[in-house]
Amino acid sequence: MAMNGTRLEKLTLNVGAGQSRERLQSAKDLLERLSGQKAVLTKAKDRNPTWKTRKGDLIGVKVTLRGKRAGEFLKKALDAVDSRIQARSFDASGNFSFGVKEYIDFPGMKYDSKIGMLGFDVCVTLSRPGARIACRRIARKKVPPKQRVGPEEAKEFVKKNFNAEIA
Repeated sequence: MAMNGTRLEKLTLNVGAGQSRERLQSAKDLLERLSGQKAVLTKAKDRNPTWKTRKGDLIGVKVTLRGKRAGEFLKKALDAVDSRIQARSFDASGNFSFGVKEYIDFPGMKYDSKIGMLGFDVCVTLSRPGARIACRRIARKKVPPKQRVGPEEAKEFVKKNFNAEIA
């Protein structure tokens, strides 16, 4: 099944800021400025003594984009990384992610001394029509293999729709 209705379901922007309140606030400001949407703080799921985090500590910020906004943002984000994605960035479900090292690489963004130098991660989820059966509450079922997006199809989708180069 070659690209039978493969579509961009959602795009998630993420900044892992650690514990510092100021850094967390500047990461939130950055994501809200980039996406034009309200950012959500994320909490630690479990305790990690190495990073000195406890369960429930605020450690990051994220924003989810869908529809046209997600497509437009992905084009700009790919411009920030010279339209190159590593082949290892794709998972078995056809999703992929990449990082933008500094937000000033993003088209249209200028350096802001209040934010400082921050990078962010872009995680892209691809799906096909009918994938909702795995998420719905009533009569939930597994998505059959022919309905799933594989890594090769995801690479073709990105090459065709966003003119990206897979390295």
